[in-house]
Amino acid sequence: MLVGREPEQEHITGLLTEARAGRSAALAIYGEAGIGKSTLVEFAVAAARDMTVMRGLGIESEAEIPFGALFSLLHPYLHHIEALPGPQAAALRGAFGLADTGASDRFLIGAATLTLLAEIAGERPVLCVVDDAQWLDRASSDALQFAARRLGADPIAMIFALRDEGERSPVQGIAGLRVTALSDADADRLLNARSPGLAAPVAKRVLAEAAGNPLAIIELGDGSATPVGPLPVAGRVQEAFRARLAALPAATRSVLAVAAADETAGLNVVLRAAARIGAGAADLDAAEQAGLVSFAGDEVRFRHPLVRSVAYQSTSHHQRIAVHAALAAELPGEQHADRRAWHRAAAATGPDEEVAAELERAARRAQDRGGPMAVAAAYERAARLSTDSEGRARRIVNAARAAYDAGRPAWAARLAAEGAASTEDSRLAAEATFIRAQVEYEATSPAADAALALEAAELITGEAAASMLTEAVFTARDAGAHDLMLRAAGHLEKLELPDGSPLVFVVEGLIGWARLLHGEPEPAVPAMRALVGTAFDGYLERLCAAFTGLLIADDDVAGTLVDSIAADARADGALTWLTYILEVVALGNIVRGEFRDAESAVAEGASLAADIGMDVQKAIFDAMAVCLAGIFGDEERCASPDGAAFHPPVTALAHWGRGLLHLAAGRADEALERLDTVCRGPARYDVLIRAVPDHVEAAVRAGRLELGREHLPAFDRWAEQTGREPVLALSRRCRALLSSDDAAEEHFVAALRLSDGSRPYDEARTRLVYGEWLRRRRRRTEAASELAQARDTFDRLGATPWAARARAELGVLGGPSTSSAAAPHNRLTPQELQVVRLAAAGHSNREIAAQLFLSPRTIGHHLYRSYRKLGISKRIELTQLQL
Repeated sequence: MLVGREPEQEHITGLLTEARAGRSAALAIYGEAGIGKSTLVEFAVAAARDMTVMRGLGIESEAEIPFGALFSLLHPYLHHIEALPGPQAAALRGAFGLADTGASDRFLIGAATLTLLAEIAGERPVLCVVDDAQWLDRASSDALQFAARRLGADPIAMIFALRDEGERSPVQGIAGLRVTALSDADADRLLNARSPGLAAPVAKRVLAEAAGNPLAIIELGDGSATPVGPLPVAGRVQEAFRARLAALPAATRSVLAVAAADETAGLNVVLRAAARIGAGAADLDAAEQAGLVSFAGDEVRFRHPLVRSVAYQSTSHHQRIAVHAALAAELPGEQHADRRAWHRAAAATGPDEEVAAELERAARRAQDRGGPMAVAAAYERAARLSTDSEGRARRIVNAARAAYDAGRPAWAARLAAEGAASTEDSRLAAEATFIRAQVEYEATSPAADAALALEAAELITGEAAASMLTEAVFTARDAGAHDLMLRAAGHLEKLELPDGSPLVFVVEGLIGWARLLHGEPEPAVPAMRALVGTAFDGYLERLCAAFTGLLIADDDVAGTLVDSIAADARADGALTWLTYILEVVALGNIVRGEFRDAESAVAEGASLAADIGMDVQKAIFDAMAVCLAGIFGDEERCASPDGAAFHPPVTALAHWGRGLLHLAAGRADEALERLDTVCRGPARYDVLIRAVPDHVEAAVRAGRLELGREHLPAFDRWAEQTGREPVLALSRRCRALLSSDDAAEEHFVAALRLSDGSRPYDEARTRLVYGEWLRRRRRRTEAASELAQARDTFDRLGATPWAARARAELGVLGGPSTSSAAAPHNRLTPQELQVVRLAAAGHSNREIAAQLFLSPRTIGHHLYRSYRKLGISKRIELTQLQL
């Protein structure tokens, strides 16, 4: 019975209406136990009679079984799995144990879930409800939440109902609806409807004790239990159920404890296990008559999750041991291996190597299915049951690695510290320390990660040490900690690797990183160039090579490399790797002046990072968005926080964008302040060395020529070592700005000659300052030509403030300042541009959806909107546009 829930009902009705209209939405309904969440779920189900209703349930006893809840939800619809992209279909089959495919990226299961839901919704609108979501196994929860956050133009509504006592929804990135206590009037209405005729003093006491909790009103108002003292409402309800259970015969309580210990066990299994502890089928009658359980086929259903909880918790410790031992004995066969292992573990009274080994096998099976949370739980419990110290330490460290992979850094750090302290094995201690290092990246700082990774690498040798030192170099670079980079380089120089190991090139290249970022390009660049030119298979090595290309201005090669890596990550469904890869894609596009491509990469990367909980990566993309906002002239976005103050290269990137915004707008002093921060900071020899030409221009415009000359020698050394004409052109532009009239034009002409057309933004910036120089010398025709070319390029790139500056200069000359060069794709959102380009390349909606981890219908929606913006009506017309 729903009383006083009209706003909640209206919210749910609106959600279903949106889904029927093809606009997906998700909702988390949360609140304390007994507040009415399940009743609202039933309301939603009843209101969705014209929809396909998919029902899932979180079961506490299955919380350690990876993808158990997801399989229960999706198994009636697995005939749709053939329509999924290959990697997604394989990942889902592997997760459900339908095929031996090995572990996949855990978020690929979420993408597969989204695609499967979209397939089901192709027949008619879908309502997917998950009750008791707080008890979902972590793997199922991650997959369902990922799908919910990426819903788009599909007729799908998703509702999660979960218990939560806090003020913040535990389901992040999904709209939340907190269900609160009933008003006094509604509480009184409910009590009168369910317990008419209560004496006024009793009714008053019930209402006061229940505090607006509907279940408490119902249970405390039926006269079978006496309201207890000042406890939380859920506690009062539990006491009411406890009183009912206490009135039952001991054998009835025993069989209920068995049913409560494994809610997925069928009635036959429950009765066989109950027989082992002296109870039987007849003993269930009293529970049924008391209204505490009901039966549906082979299923025992508790009236409310709290009844089940109380039935289990009310048993003594030795009774629980007997219950779990009985269930383990009645769950034979490979299909019950995981549940049997957990029941045996729950029945163990001390260390037991046989049970520990069984749990370890369960952990490996969970690992194969891609459920790191279950892996961590199984390994940790196995460690507690281990009979020898080294076996215990090994299992603890394995649990720590799985906890880190599951996105539980605090748990991972605690386990890793315990593992390191309890082993004499240097390799195990190194791995534990390395896990702590990776946790420190987000928990403290990249510098803390680098320091611990160095500590870990000092414990071992060979390729394992090389991997840890690679982490140290990467994270020290992120921290701008050149001392740590040099320490890591020192270790890398002493490292002995097997003959023919491709890691030799990685090691030499990373040593080059340390030298370059310490301001020594001469010894660094040759080794780094060798790394860029080496073929690798692994994501880490290839990504390292691509980023190295950006550090030495091998921008085109780096772009080709990283695009190839991104394509492989999309094909493999490696979403976690793709998030890191998109950072390098975006950075490469920024330095090449391909700003709309950079914007698309930033938007996709930020979305993925948010959806899979990579907070630091999200902050990095936010800082990149600030940089692009400066180029696009978005004052409001450029002023927003970059979110990564602890990450010097990224913070510097945001400062660069703000400096460019000021420079284009003619605010030379403000620009110089920002750009000087970049050029003096710890990232000054990083990719951000490319900010030096902007610093020079700002200094010249501010009348600070001596400041403009300060950082140019370092830039010139770097440019000379790279030998790349586009950066040598920038060096000549700087010389032109700082030179007298006679020498300036020679440098301008040389800069344009070195500009090979591959960097239109940089070339346009050179034409702009050259045009301004020509105008001041009254060479009007030449000036107009250079300025018009600059304006057209800026318009095409969407660099609005720079185009405005070129127009202002042309206006001074008295000539036309308008241009028809604005690219049509500048009217598209970043995601629309990404979709349109893939469509123009001949990919189908399904293929695009698979690459972007969206649904085909959402892709179609983006194309429909894009056609209108581009003024076209057919897909074939996309190939005729400059995109």
